[in-house]
Amino acid sequence: MSTPTVAAKVPVAKELEAGSYYWCACGKAEPQPFCNGAHKGSGLAPQKFDIAEKKTVYLCQCKATKNPPFCDGSHKAL
Repeated sequence: MSTPTVAAKVPVAKELEAGSYYWCACGKAEPQPFCNGAHKGSGLAPQKFDIAEKKTVYLCQCKATKNPPFCDGSHKAL
């Protein structure tokens, strides 16, 4: 498995509607933090996550979170 690219050392706040989303785990997608297929051939795959109701979430862009796709502050140690 490849090492993900650090897209940014800060989380991104997104107001999301209820539904399913695919978080970029490789760090190569543009725009971040959602998958656009840039991971192909990297050995990394996007992570599906579901939102039950409209809310603001903080999504990891450093790709070091222990709670993907959500920021857990891991970027502070990079």
